[in-house]
Amino acid sequence: MELVSQHIKSIMEGCKERALDAGLRFDKETLEYIVTNTDMLELSPKNMIPTLYDYWLQDIQVLHGKGEYEYFPNNPYETVINTRPAISFYNDNNPDWLNVMIFYHVLGHIDFFQNNRFFEKTWDYDFKQKALTEKRMMARLYSQKGRKVDYIIEFARGIDNLCGYFDSLSEGGNFDALNLPPRVAYYFNIFLQSVKSAGMKMFLEEVERYDAIAEKDEKIKEDLFFNKILLTNPEFEEYFNKYTAEHTVSSKRDLLQFIMDESKMINTAENSWMKTVIEIVRDTSLYFSPQIRTKTMNEGWASYWHEKLFMQDDRIKGHEVAFARINAKVTSVSRVGLNPYAIGWRLFMFIEEMAEQGKISFEYNRIDDMKSRKEFAKPTGKGKDFIFSVRENFCDFTFLNRFITQDFVDKHKLMVVGQQVNQQRNTIEYFVKSRKAEDYKSMIIDSLYHPPKIQFSVTGENVLHLEHSFEGKELYREYISNTLIGIEFLWGNTVELETIELDLDEMKKQGQKSGAAQKDVKEQVKPVYAKVLYTSKYKKITKRKI
Repeated sequence: MELVSQHIKSIMEGCKERALDAGLRFDKETLEYIVTNTDMLELSPKNMIPTLYDYWLQDIQVLHGKGEYEYFPNNPYETVINTRPAISFYNDNNPDWLNVMIFYHVLGHIDFFQNNRFFEKTWDYDFKQKALTEKRMMARLYSQKGRKVDYIIEFARGIDNLCGYFDSLSEGGNFDALNLPPRVAYYFNIFLQSVKSAGMKMFLEEVERYDAIAEKDEKIKEDLFFNKILLTNPEFEEYFNKYTAEHTVSSKRDLLQFIMDESKMINTAENSWMKTVIEIVRDTSLYFSPQIRTKTMNEGWASYWHEKLFMQDDRIKGHEVAFARINAKVTSVSRVGLNPYAIGWRLFMFIEEMAEQGKISFEYNRIDDMKSRKEFAKPTGKGKDFIFSVRENFCDFTFLNRFITQDFVDKHKLMVVGQQVNQQRNTIEYFVKSRKAEDYKSMIIDSLYHPPKIQFSVTGENVLHLEHSFEGKELYREYISNTLIGIEFLWGNTVELETIELDLDEMKKQGQKSGAAQKDVKEQVKPVYAKVLYTSKYKKITKRKI
């Protein structure tokens, strides 16, 4: 691994000047390295952070990657990491014209890292240097405690899979730029979008209704606004109170933080080193959490700019066709599966055009006639400003939930694809299941990162009780036992997990009854769920229905 040559660095500096002139904002100081594919394989388990702490599983992942590479060789174009200064890695066999395209893509990522508010807590320090310090601390602990450190890392990473860190990301951040009263903010941000799944038309109607009573003072305004809501949605207050209770300051702690703070076993002089290990694991996950929650936006933003700036660059004359070929591969829509580059890029293009034509408005959304919608045009000149605002304030969920509309789905001929088994041909057949925007949106949102929601409390004689809020997907059963044993060790006492699972025994009985009654008819057994309680005590796992 070595720094790029002065020739390649001069190309990057030229790209920076053009990107800044186009409106992107980022620190001018960056580092670029040339790496081999082998280097990429060795850095990947560390999320491309060379200074990240060492852990035995990383070595296994490197060996796995090298074995896979022998059969399926690939040549990744670039990788960029969110550090200060930003660091990017490139292959040594890219021609100059391709580097121009890649550099613009990287600068799009850097602009996103340094301006999207979900990354706000990563702006004040250099994670690369922090990771190096933590790596040295881990090395010192390994020399003192040996393999015990591996066990603590393993247990902490198991608990880490149960933590979403969303509250930690938003804590102290200005995520409610409008400074709305709590009840109003909950209504617009949570209740309308997540509980009621309201469309854009209804959302904008409610915004207009709220603004229409703006002359009243805040208390009267709020009461007038909610009078109508409570008539049609009497359950609102219950939802709001529950949400408020779950998001108080004390409940904002994730499970890993709670164990660090409250475990009597960890908070002893003898075991305080464990807390250091857990905190390093948690801080590392917290740092990368914004990237998981903005994958589609981030790749779409970078793809938008690499195309826009590349086509305006006079240094690529004669390579337009080669660029078009590579760009088409990167941003092609997958009919089966999802390509975040393709969806993110198309959405940014779509909303820029919509904003430019005045279609991001209540006036446009209240039009039902297809012809009138198509002919609607009230130029605003605000398209570019709008996408920069979206880049700053949205994450993947809000981005996709807000802007995937029927207009977008129809324009790009998007669809939800189903599959079925053709028993005669012994093949899997794919078919168009739906072309509705709501179905397509649901499919994409279901594919986003969504950690399980775990509520926790201490009961009885210091028993840690975990309750999994079932959202249609059960926990991965093969991981439950080891994870609970790890939690029991770190907590220092009995741990319980309450969750909901498919009742496979009951479903088997129903299948047998169905088969006995109709031997020639294969009926699909309906899913049967049961509430179960796992208990980890003295490293032994028991399970019972409750």
